[in-house]
Amino acid sequence: MTIDQAVGLIRRDEGPQRATLLELFLDLVFVAALALTSRTLAQRLDWIGGFQALLLLMAIWWVWSATALATDVYHAQRPPIFVTTLWVMLGTILMAGSLPGAFTAHALLFAGAYVAIQVGRGIFLVASLHGRAARLPPSRFIFWFVVSAVPWLAGGFVAGPARGLLWAGALAIDYGSAWLRYPTPRLGRVPMPQYAVAADHLAERYQQFFTLALGDLILVTTLTYADNDPTTVRTVALLVGFAATVLLWQIYVHRAGALLQAAIEASRDPGRFVRSAPYTHLLMVAGVVATAAGIEVVIAHPTEQTAPWLAGVLLGGPALFLAGRARFEYEVFSRVSPSRLVALLVLVVAAPVLVLTPTLVAGLTATLVLAGVAVTDSIRAHGNPPEPPIPST
Repeated sequence: MTIDQAVGLIRRDEGPQRATLLELFLDLVFVAALALTSRTLAQRLDWIGGFQALLLLMAIWWVWSATALATDVYHAQRPPIFVTTLWVMLGTILMAGSLPGAFTAHALLFAGAYVAIQVGRGIFLVASLHGRAARLPPSRFIFWFVVSAVPWLAGGFVAGPARGLLWAGALAIDYGSAWLRYPTPRLGRVPMPQYAVAADHLAERYQQFFTLALGDLILVTTLTYADNDPTTVRTVALLVGFAATVLLWQIYVHRAGALLQAAIEASRDPGRFVRSAPYTHLLMVAGVVATAAGIEVVIAHPTEQTAPWLAGVLLGGPALFLAGRARFEYEVFSRVSPSRLVALLVLVVAAPVLVLTPTLVAGLTATLVLAGVAVTDSIRAHGNPPEPPIPST
């Protein structure tokens, strides 16, 4: 990437680069955003609630993902990036605060905050950088976020299904333009060499956010337990939620999660990891959010019969996580552990049966499936030497 050396905003090869305290401070805002997304889903377990929760999560995730890439490319401690990060924090607080009413009274506030974050970040960067070459990347981002701002803001003014469709279209623009490397009139696409990243920093950021998502699961289960009479059966449900949290973390960090940095560094095409990591991690984070919503219902109503949508969320959450984790593993090792595929099959087969059981049994079943994957990983780890990441071609 050609840069204006005098500005000093863009990272260069400066040895190991760790996440800054400012970035960790930013992440605190997303704990609330993820927890509110989980609780919103738990309050409406049907296809409309699931669709709405997915749109909200995708918006929140894209704010974090774009910011993580920005702080990987630019020095977070420099004043312009510091101000930009605070801008993102403020906007995310507004998004999180308006999230429960995003599809009712607070739609325009939610959409306006999202647009202000994404467009404002690009404007801050363009104003801070000097030289046409240095301004090209944020200029491309501004163009596409302005394009998606139209359906985002239009969705804030309409009601009913039209809002969801407009916001789905806006997210398709945001995610699709990133996958296509932001093809912009007169500016072209982002060249592949510009996807060179500080592997240690970006890997650490994704690992931190996944841990943050697990914090959402802990927060939601704890608050739900505190809001209800702590009976013995609810305490058992809380223990099931805690076990699920530990198992999700264990499965994530096993080999591929711990070797993300090495995988990026060893790859002949690091840009592929940079471009695909947001999508694989979105699946895993969505799985955690869905699991949190399901466990919330289990703790609140542990002895009630499992409704079909609750079964779908309780089993679909781990299934989404395992699907994203399998894809992630394939990117690192060019293969997928059979235990992931077996677990996905078990979750699908178990769903129809669990609608006949109490919610606690459904939650316990999902947790036991995760335990099977974690135990298999542990056995394989003790029986085989650690595998190095396979360089991609």
